[in-house]
Amino acid sequence: MTDQGLMWLMLALPFAGSLAAAFLPVHARNTAGVLAGAVALGGTLVAILLYARLPAGTALRSEVEWLPSLGLDLLIRLDGLSWVFAFLVLAVGLLVVIYARYYMSAEDPVPRFFSFLLAFMGSMLGLVMSGNLVQLAFFWEMTSLFSFLLIGYWHHNQSARDGARMALIVTAAGGLCLLLGVLLIGKIAGSYDLDIVLASADAIKGSPLYAPALILILIGCFTKSAQFPFHFWLPHAMAAPTPVSAYLHSATMVKAGIFVMIRLWPVLAGTDLWYTIVSTTGLATFLFGAWSAMFQQDLKGLLAYSTISHLGLITLLLGLGTPLAAVAAIFHTLNHATFKASLFMAAGIVDHETGTRDLRRLNGLFRFMPITATLAMVAAAAMAGVPLLNGFLSKEMFLAETLETHRGTIFDQALPVLATLALAFSVLYSVRFIHQSFFGPPPVGLERVPDEAPLWMRLPIEILVLTCIVVGVAPAATMGPFLDGAARSVLQERTPEYSLAVWHGFTQPLLLSLVALGAGTAGYLLLRRHLNRRDSAPLMRRLKGRKLFEATLAAIISVARRLEGLLGTRRLQTQLRLLAAIALLAAWLPFIRDGYSLGSRPGTLVDPGFAMIWIVGAACAVGAAWQAKYHRLAALILMAGAGLACCISFVWLSAPDLAITQLLVETVTTVLLLLGLRWLPRRLKEVWPEGRTPWRVHLRRGADLTIAIVAGAGMALLAFAVLTRTPPDAVSRDLVMRAYPEAGGTNVVNVILVDFRAFDTLGEIGVLAIVALTIFSLLRRFRPAAESVATPEQQRIQNAFDEAHEERRVGDTLKDYMMVPRVVMQWLFPFILVLAFYFFVRGHDMPGGGFAAGITLSIALILQYMALGTRKAEDRLRVRPIRWIGLGLLVACATGAAAMLFGYPFLTSSFQYLELPVLGAVPLASALLFDTGVFLLVVGATALILVALAHQSIRRPLGRSTQPEAVKED
Repeated sequence: MTDQGLMWLMLALPFAGSLAAAFLPVHARNTAGVLAGAVALGGTLVAILLYARLPAGTALRSEVEWLPSLGLDLLIRLDGLSWVFAFLVLAVGLLVVIYARYYMSAEDPVPRFFSFLLAFMGSMLGLVMSGNLVQLAFFWEMTSLFSFLLIGYWHHNQSARDGARMALIVTAAGGLCLLLGVLLIGKIAGSYDLDIVLASADAIKGSPLYAPALILILIGCFTKSAQFPFHFWLPHAMAAPTPVSAYLHSATMVKAGIFVMIRLWPVLAGTDLWYTIVSTTGLATFLFGAWSAMFQQDLKGLLAYSTISHLGLITLLLGLGTPLAAVAAIFHTLNHATFKASLFMAAGIVDHETGTRDLRRLNGLFRFMPITATLAMVAAAAMAGVPLLNGFLSKEMFLAETLETHRGTIFDQALPVLATLALAFSVLYSVRFIHQSFFGPPPVGLERVPDEAPLWMRLPIEILVLTCIVVGVAPAATMGPFLDGAARSVLQERTPEYSLAVWHGFTQPLLLSLVALGAGTAGYLLLRRHLNRRDSAPLMRRLKGRKLFEATLAAIISVARRLEGLLGTRRLQTQLRLLAAIALLAAWLPFIRDGYSLGSRPGTLVDPGFAMIWIVGAACAVGAAWQAKYHRLAALILMAGAGLACCISFVWLSAPDLAITQLLVETVTTVLLLLGLRWLPRRLKEVWPEGRTPWRVHLRRGADLTIAIVAGAGMALLAFAVLTRTPPDAVSRDLVMRAYPEAGGTNVVNVILVDFRAFDTLGEIGVLAIVALTIFSLLRRFRPAAESVATPEQQRIQNAFDEAHEERRVGDTLKDYMMVPRVVMQWLFPFILVLAFYFFVRGHDMPGGGFAAGITLSIALILQYMALGTRKAEDRLRVRPIRWIGLGLLVACATGAAAMLFGYPFLTSSFQYLELPVLGAVPLASALLFDTGVFLLVVGATALILVALAHQSIRRPLGRSTQPEAVKED
C-alpha cells in the first residue's frame, strides 16, 4: 500500500471501529474490547510503518478535492510532530483499551464506551494530521463532542452530567474562537493549506489582523488545555471513568491546545504580544495548579490539578519564544503523557480495589498491592522530576530556559524563582500521593479488602512506567530520534543544538532541581497534618471556577430572557411580521445604497391569457387572507388556487419541472394543513363595543398589508430590472451547453440539482431531514387542550371511546373535506407508484427527478392512511420513515464519497452508455444514485410529518367545554 493509502487507513480505522462497536449488543463486553484493541493495535502498527517511510525534515501529504473553489479540500499531512502525537494517541489508546476492559463493570454498556472512545481517537488523529486549518477546527470540535459523551458516560451520575456539560460549553466555545482565528490566518495567508500558512510567517506577523487572530487562537488553545482562568472544567471532568481520565485528560484531549500552539509556533511566536500572553498565562496556570493540587483529598482531583500545572509549564515554555524552549515543550509533552496516564490508571486500580479515592481513608496499601504501589511510586517520582526518570530531563531543560534572558524584564528575573517554587509544590503533592496512599497503618473502614489488580489490568501501567525509566536512563537512544524529527518539523533551519545526556555536570538547572526536590519533601513533612485538614487550597476559595461558570451562564440566560421579554411575543403573527420586516430591510439595503435603474432591453406585450391567470391567482391570494379570519377551510382552498395559478404560470413559461414540483407540493401541503386544521383554535369574529373596530386591529392589519405590498413590489421591481438587463438565456446558455457533455442529461434543471449544485442539494435534504425529525419529536409530545384539561371521568370516557373505535380512520377526521370514495383511494395506490417510478427514471433527461418522485410516493402513502386508517395502513405498508431518511442520507453521501475513491472532488458525477443485448445503448449516470438518496429522504421526511399528524388525528375531543378556546381576530 502507498504512503497515502496508509495515512488514510490510519485515520479511518478508529471511525470504522467506532461504528462497528455501536452496533454490538449491550453486554458484548469481550467482543467490544477485542474490537477496540484490534483497531488501536492496527493503527499503531500502521503508524510504525509510516515512520519508516517518513522523509527527514519533510511531510507526507495526501489531498482529496472537496470544495476546491473555496480552498477547502480534505488534506492529511504527516510530519515528525504530527507523527509523534498520532503515535501517542494510538499507543496510549491501545493501553487504555486494555485497561478499560478490566476496569469497566459488567453492568456498564461497554460497547457504547468503546464506540465513543474510538470515535474520540479518530477525532484526535484527524486533528493532528490535518493539513488544512478549517479541517483542523472541524476535528477540534469533534474532540469536544466525543469528550462530552465520554465524560458523561455514567449519565445516571449528576456530577458526570455536570462535568460533561461544563467541558463541552468551555471547549466548544473555545473551538468557535479557534475557527474565527484560523479564518483570519487563512485570509492573511491567502490559503488554509498548512504548508502555505507556515511559509507566510512574515506576512502574518506584519498584518493588522495578527493580534485578533492570535488572541482568538490562544483562547481556543487555553480552553482545551485547561489554562487559567479556563482550567475549572478539568477537575469536574474527573467524574468520568478512570480510563477516560487516563486517556483524555493526560495524553490526548488536553494536549490538543498544546499541539496547535506548537503547530503554529513558527508563524505566531516571537512577538511581544505572544510572549506576554502565553508566558504569563502559562506561569499563572503552573503555579495555580501546583498550589491547588497540594490540598486535594481526592486522588483523581490531585492528579487533575497536577495536570493543569504541567500544562501550564508546557505553555510557559512555548511562550518564552526561543527554539530550545519549544524543543523542551515537545519533550515534556511526551514525558507528561507517560507518567500521568500511568498515575491515573494506578489511581483507578486503588479506587477499583478499595472503593474510595479519599486520601484521608487510604493508608498502608503497599502491603496489599505491592506491585501497583511500586509502579505508582516510579511514575510519581517521574512527575516530581527525580533523576534517572524522563520527567527529570525535561524539567532540567525547562529550568535552563528560565535562567536565560528573553526580554530583560522583571518577569525574566523572577522566573527562575517562581519556577523552582512551583516545582517544589509538584514534589510535595507527588510525595503526598505516594505516602498517604501506600504507607502508614493499614486502612480502616474500606468497602472491600484491597487486593492486587489482575495482570492484564496492570500491564498498561507497567509499559508506561518502563518507558519512563528507559527514557530517563537512555534518552538519546530512545527518545532522541523522535524528538529530533518533531522539533525539525516545527523549527526547520532554526532547530537548535541540544543534548539529551543524563549528566551535564553541576549546573544551575541541576542545583535548582535539587532545591525543588529538597524543599518539596521537607514541605510535605512539615505540612502533612495541615494538608489533611483542608478541603480546598488557601487563597483560592474565591477563585472557584465552577461558581464563575454558573454565574456566567445565569447572566447569559438572564439577558436572553430580558431580550425575549423585550422582543419576543407568544403571538405568531407578531413574530412573522418581525421576521418579514427584517428580511425586507435587508433586501432593500442594496437599492438604498446603489439606487434603482432599468436596463436597455425593450419590454414585451402582456398576453391577455397570462394576465387573466395572475388576476385569478391574485384574487385567490387576497381571498385567502380575508377568509383566514373566519373560515380556514375556505382560506386553504383559495390558497391552493393561488398555488395552482403559479403552477400554470410555470407551464406557460416552459418550466415543466417547476410546474410538476409546484403541483405535487401543493397537493401534499393541502393534505398536511387539512390534518393540522383540527388542532387550531376556533377564530370568531369579535363584536367590538359601539360596533367599531379598535385602532390597534386596524394598525395590525395595515402593517400586514404594507409588508405584503412592499415585498411584492420589491420582488416585481427586482425581476423587472434583471429582465431588462440580461438576455433571457444569458445564465442558462452555459448550463444548457454543459448539461449533456459533462453530466449526460438533457434536463438541465435536474442536472443542476444532482450534479452542478449537488452540494447545495445535499445540504437542503439534510435540512429537510432535521425539520422532519423536529416536527416528529414535537408531535410525539403534543397533547391538545382537550386532553390537557380532561377530568379523570372524562379521561375514562375517552379511553373507553378509543377502545371501542380502535379502527378509527384518518379519513373520518377529513370526512367533511374529502369526498373521494375509499376504494378509489386504494385503487389509486399502484397507479401512483408507477407514476412515481416514471418521474424518477426520466428525471435526468425529462421533467421529473428524485424530489418529484418522492413527493408523488408520499401522496400515495397518505392516501392509504386516509383510506385504511392509521393502524391498518401501518400493518399493511409497514412504513418506517426514519429508516428511509437515514438510508437516503447514507446513499447521497456515499455517492459523493465514491467519487473521492477515484481521485475526484466530492459529489463529482460520471456517466457512460452500457450496451445491453435487447435494449441497446442505455445511458447510466452516477447522479442517478444521488437522486435515489434524494428520493428516499423526501419520502421518509414527508411521510414522517404526515404520519405524525395522522396519529394525532385519531383522538377525538371530549366535548365542547374542553375544546381549545377561540382566539380574537388579529
